Amino acid sequence: MHTKIFDLGSQSVKIETGLIAKQTDSSVTVDIDGTVILATLVAAKEDSDRDFFPLTVNYNEKTYAAGKIPGGFFKREGRPTEIETLISRLIDRPLRPLFDSSFTREVQLIVTLISHNPEVDPEVAALIASSAAVKLSGLPFNGTLGAVKVGYDGENYLLNPKKSDLDKSLLDLTVAGTETAVMMVESEAKELSEDVMLGAVKYGHEQMQSIIKAIDEFITEVGVTKLEWNPVKFDDAAYTVLKDKYKDKISDAYKIIKKQERNDA
Repeated sequence: MHTKIFDLGSQSVKIETGLIAKQTDSSVTVDIDGTVILATLVAAKEDSDRDFFPLTVNYNEKTYAAGKIPGGFFKREGRPTEIETLISRLIDRPLRPLFDSSFTREVQLIVTLISHNPEVDPEVAALIASSAAVKLSGLPFNGTLGAVKVGYDGENYLLNPKKSDLDKSLLDLTVAGTETAVMMVESEAKELSEDVMLGAVKYGHEQMQSIIKAIDEFITEVGVTKLEWNPVKFDDAAYTVLKDKYKDKISDAYKIIKKQERNDA
């Protein structure tokens, strides 16, 4: 078992692997002050002839994570809730573009909330666990993803604020990115200026660098075998022919304002 512990603002983050779900290609647990996420990844072993990347991300919340058992008329946990669907998309959006563009093997990433501290939002832990699981799998993934939540009290930005602080915050912003770029922003704000919003994104990107560094160190300590596969080679000759033949025509068509005339062009 391998463990990495680091501080993120006032919170302690623990990343672990090697104890749970050993039959998967990679599995990671992330614990942020009692909110624990398990991310497991399985990928197909053979290349396919698909022309798209079949990545499936499912985020699940179980009632046992809060120490409860479903009761009353519905005694089973049913279809995904709205929150589960939104967090699944929150994870998918920054991860998908970082995979190699010619990689088309089916990949399933299952992210499960197994323990919940009501004061700690699971979004950030889910994104960190997903990033570490993908890196640990050895799949062709360009970069390391970090993520933080940013609040704003009217004067200062708040890093990963507690739920009680977030309820009083003027901003609830989740930002994910790599060392050099912001990949995804999702926010809810109370009529803040553009400068404050842009500052929050920049602040979040700066603060996530410690997460990216910790994940990279964790992956180095564990040791990862890169996947051997045959990427599709880009046909430069065909690209040049198509570019020379159609570039000007497409550019001219996009300059036409009226839709029908643009379609005819």
